[in-house]
Amino acid sequence: MRTTKKRPLALAATAATLALALAACSGGTDDDAAETPEASELGQVGAMEDFEVGTTFKATEPVEFGLMYRDHPNYPIKDDWDILTKFKENQNVTFDIQTAPLSDWQQAQSIAIGAGNAKDIISVTYPGQESAFVAGGAILPVSDYVENMPHFLDKVEKWDLQTDIDRMRQEDGKYYVLPGLRESVRPSYSYAVRKDVWEQLGLSLQPETFDEFAADLAKVKAAYPDRYPLSDRWSANGPLEATLNVAASNFGTAAGWGFGEGTWWDEDAEEFVYTGAMDEYRDLLEYYNGLIADGLMDPESLTQEDDQAIQKLASGQTFAQLTNDQEILKVRTAMTEVGTAGEVVMIRVPAGPAGDVLAGQRLISGVMLAASAAEEDDFLAMLQFLDWLFYSDEGLEFAKWGVEGETFTREGDKRVLAADIDQNGLNPGAPKALNVDFGYHNGVWMLEHGSSDELDRSMLRPEVVEFVESMSDKEPAVVAPPAPLDELEREQVSLWQTALKDHVFQNTAAFILGQRPLSEWDAYVTELEGKNMQQYLDVVNAAQKRFAEKNG
Repeated sequence: MRTTKKRPLALAATAATLALALAACSGGTDDDAAETPEASELGQVGAMEDFEVGTTFKATEPVEFGLMYRDHPNYPIKDDWDILTKFKENQNVTFDIQTAPLSDWQQAQSIAIGAGNAKDIISVTYPGQESAFVAGGAILPVSDYVENMPHFLDKVEKWDLQTDIDRMRQEDGKYYVLPGLRESVRPSYSYAVRKDVWEQLGLSLQPETFDEFAADLAKVKAAYPDRYPLSDRWSANGPLEATLNVAASNFGTAAGWGFGEGTWWDEDAEEFVYTGAMDEYRDLLEYYNGLIADGLMDPESLTQEDDQAIQKLASGQTFAQLTNDQEILKVRTAMTEVGTAGEVVMIRVPAGPAGDVLAGQRLISGVMLAASAAEEDDFLAMLQFLDWLFYSDEGLEFAKWGVEGETFTREGDKRVLAADIDQNGLNPGAPKALNVDFGYHNGVWMLEHGSSDELDRSMLRPEVVEFVESMSDKEPAVVAPPAPLDELEREQVSLWQTALKDHVFQNTAAFILGQRPLSEWDAYVTELEGKNMQQYLDVVNAAQKRFAEKNG
């Protein structure tokens, strides 16, 4: 942690007018406004006096920000990355970097924050992950300072995100993450299928329902009786985490990666119910159990490594699996390596019993700030830099594409990567990669593509844009209201949450594989009740009501 302290210098301009306008329609309280520090009270070293929407940030003198950096194995950090050079040359910013590998990232965050050793900027944090650190006072309530971030406030207003932002508020009415902002939800996961096989059998690449998709798999099975049509992946930390997450909203529930803390907002009852006990969750498991029972899905889908699933599809042993717009490239490469003829493409996610629904968030991976950052002598400059990088049109393009004339050019309104640089398969075979060799297109700087629809789609392959557009008419899933727990409640429910989720995931696998018959569903729900399910819901529902009464 740096030891510099704030020094009162000249007043820097803020976006106070816009902040007040947003506060008027938000869930903030008068107490919040009273506690918001004036810009003149913040460390002023390096801060710009006239920083507003459209301003390119450049510190008025060199500054160094502490950064806890998530190091991704696919593009490990390099001291000579162009992005770091450009930050130094153009923004007058360098970093005191503390790295932690992707494999241990959340644990490393927790240890560093708990010990008070985290750097000022703590990268790659998804909204919700901060909750465990709020009570300890080690992270900053950034909502107290966003009036100094004009680009952030502008995007929140333009994209009508204030309600989403308010859902991040903790029990004290404040929020503690600067999230990535999306103009729209962008789907990226669906089933990849062998297009040549589907066309050979006259099957649709846009099945209307999950039942229709199962019927298509049955036709593939009839044509290739010695093979499983579907062999799936992403079961490392739970059964079919990605697949169930993608399908669940169309069944009226949440599952897999989207299971979260296990609560689901029942709009009709106006209360939270337990996700793993819902009839809709049962329907989801029954669907996938049916695929297993009918020989349409490989039972090893729930236990195999991802590479095994990819090799099965690539070698022609199977014909479908869940993927995303990047992982499908691995399948194609593997097919080429083993000499399998054919083509894999992504289908539109079908509708289900709950309708044609798309779940997803417009608030995505962002950053936390250490509480001590507010005492740094360059704190205002830090806020301005983050605001420019993560929320200005210029900063968003820079982090994603690099520098015009160096890493990309323009052809009319279209950006084109330099011929010797690849990213996302735009220039297959190019000797350099935008993230690996230059440091751009990196989740630490880019907040997981948080941006306008235009910029988000600018680096997508045409087939991916087509997929995104095919999903654009889906109904957005209902988003639950906030129900932040206080410190005592969080401590009280933590063991309940873990025991309940473990039991749900264990039985999710057993029900899908047929190791436990679905006729025992009621017994399973009784088991959840025995693990304090109702007591957990009572705490969550009480927190929701309390927050609603306090914040409106």
